[in-house]
Amino acid sequence: MKKEIHPDYHEITVQMTDGTTYTTRSTWGEKGDVLRLDIDPKTHPAWTGQHRLVDSAGQVAKFNKRFANLGLK
Repeated sequence: MKKEIHPDYHEITVQMTDGTTYTTRSTWGEKGDVLRLDIDPKTHPAWTGQHRLVDSAGQVAKFNKRFANLGLK
């Protein structure tokens, strides 16, 4: 392998959404950095099977109002 062309591979701490942490090795960040996750296997619907509907600015209500007369259920 060529010298000095590969990223530094060091230990970092990963913090899950529930606050638990674990140490792993990565090329992300600097040695000792903490990677805080916004979505992880404990909260993402693909792994939990629970789907949450996030209504941003009433978009769901707007959609329901627009298509209420179709009679589809």
